[in-house]
Amino acid sequence: MHPVLIFLFALIAILLLTAKFRLHPFLSLIFVSLLTGVFAGEPTHTVEAITQGLGSVFSRFAIIITSGSIIGLLLQKTGGMSLIASDIMRFSRNPLFALNILGFLFSVPTMCYILAYVIFIPIAKELATKLNNPSISTATALALGAVASFNLVYPSPVIISAAEELSANTDTLILLGFFIAVPTSTVGYIYARRLGKIETARISMSNSQREVQPEFTEAAFTEGVEAAQKDEAGVIQEKAIEAQREYRVQKKDGVQRKDGVQRKDGVQREDGVQRKDGVQRKDGVQRKDGVQRKDAVQRNENGKSSRFEAYAPIFFPLFLILFQAVFEHPHPLFVFLGNPNVALLIGVLLSIFSGRVLGFAMVRVLVEKAVRRSGVVLLDLCGGGALGATLAMTGAGEALGRLFLQLNLPHILVPFLVAAALQTVQGSRVVTMLVAPSLLLPLVPELGLPAEILILAMASGTFMISHVNDPFFWIFGELAELEPSEVFRSNTLGGALMGVVSFLLVSGVYVFFY
Repeated sequence: MHPVLIFLFALIAILLLTAKFRLHPFLSLIFVSLLTGVFAGEPTHTVEAITQGLGSVFSRFAIIITSGSIIGLLLQKTGGMSLIASDIMRFSRNPLFALNILGFLFSVPTMCYILAYVIFIPIAKELATKLNNPSISTATALALGAVASFNLVYPSPVIISAAEELSANTDTLILLGFFIAVPTSTVGYIYARRLGKIETARISMSNSQREVQPEFTEAAFTEGVEAAQKDEAGVIQEKAIEAQREYRVQKKDGVQRKDGVQRKDGVQREDGVQRKDGVQRKDGVQRKDGVQRKDAVQRNENGKSSRFEAYAPIFFPLFLILFQAVFEHPHPLFVFLGNPNVALLIGVLLSIFSGRVLGFAMVRVLVEKAVRRSGVVLLDLCGGGALGATLAMTGAGEALGRLFLQLNLPHILVPFLVAAALQTVQGSRVVTMLVAPSLLLPLVPELGLPAEILILAMASGTFMISHVNDPFFWIFGELAELEPSEVFRSNTLGGALMGVVSFLLVSGVYVFFY
C-alpha cells in the first residue's frame, strides 16, 4: 500500500476508535500501529518499531510528568495553587493573557514547551476555578503561548538545528522569530478566550435544557459510573484520613483539648484554643479567637513564608534549569541540578515539605494518587510514540514531502507544506525540523529563499497538525482533564490557526523586506 494511503488510514482509524467507539487511546494507538506496519509490508519490524517508540517516549517524559502531577496535586491540597492564582488575579488585569505570557516566556529557556505546560497547568486549572471559566480556555491559552515561542524563537531546539544546517544568520533569525512569535502567540490567546466564551454558552444552554427536560441515557449513566469509580481507592483512603484528622481536632462546645499541645497528624497546636467547626483553616485568615493559626498556608504574620512554600516547588526548579542554561560551559554540578528531571524531583521534595501541614499519611495518599494519574497520561503518550515510530518506518513523511515538492506551488509555500506533512505524520516538532531541512537542502538554490525565511516557513508548518500521534496532544488533554474531541477543538485547531498566521507573517516579511 502507498505510504500516503497508509497515513490516511491510520489517521481515520484512530479518530474512529477514540472519538466514535471510545476505545481507550492507548489500545487504539497500539492496534492501529500494528495494522499500519502490516499494511506497509513490514510485519516483522512493526513490533520492534512499536517498542522503540514506547521506550523513547517513556524515557523522555516519565519523571517530568510524574513529578509535575505530584507537585500540582500537593500544592492544590495545601492551598498553594489558590494563593498563586490569587496573586495573578491581583496583579494582572487579564489573568488569561498572563497565562499565555507565562507559557511564552518559559518555553524556550526550559528547552521544552511540554515542560512549561506541565509546570504551569495546575495554576491554569486553579485560575479557571477562580474566574469561573472553563478549564479548556485557560489550558489552551497556556499551551498555545508555550508552543508559539518554542516553534519560532531561536535558540529553541526546533530552530537551532535547522539554523546550523542551512547556515542562517542567527541575529536576523532571532529578531524575525521573535517578531513573528509575539503576534502568533496573541492569536492563540484570542482563540482561547473565544473558545472559553463558546464553551460557557454551551454549558449554560445545556444546563437550561436539562432543567426544562431532565434526561436519562445509558451513556450518561455509564459516564457517571466511570467518573465515580475513578481513583476510588485513593479517594476513600484520603477521606478516611481526613475524617480521622477532624475527629481528633473537634471537641464539643469549644472545650480546650486536654492534651493541649500535640496533634496526632503531626501539626503542632500553639494557640491552645479549639475551633468549634473542627475544620482546619487553609486560607491563613485570622481566627475569631484572636490567635493566628501557624499550621495552615499562612505561616507567619507577614505572609512571606506562605508564599515561599507555594512558589518554591514551581519556580525553584525553573531557576535551576535556567541558571545552568546561562553559562556556555556550566559546572557539572549545575548541569546535574539543572537537568529537568532532577530539577522537578527537587520540586517534588519541596512540595512534600510544604504538604507536611496535611499530615504525612495524607501526603502519602496524595502522592500515590498523583502517580496513578501520571501513569494514565504516560500510557497515552507511549501509544502516540509507538504510532509515530511505525509511521516513520513506513516512509509516509518522505512520500508526502516529495508529493508537495512535485507540485507547481509558490516557492515559499513548499517548505511550509513539507514541514506540515512531516509534523502530521510523526508528531514531534523537533524531529520535523531535523528531517525537513535535509529534504529541502537540494532544492534551496531552486527555491531562492533566504535561509531565515526558509527556516521560519518550515517552523510555521510545525504548528500543523497536532493529533493523536503527537505526545503533547495527550499531555494537554489528560492534565487539563479534557476529552479527545475537546483537545481537537482547542489544541489542534488553535495550533493550526497559529500556523496559518505565522506563515502569513513570514510571507509578509519576505515580500516587504527581501
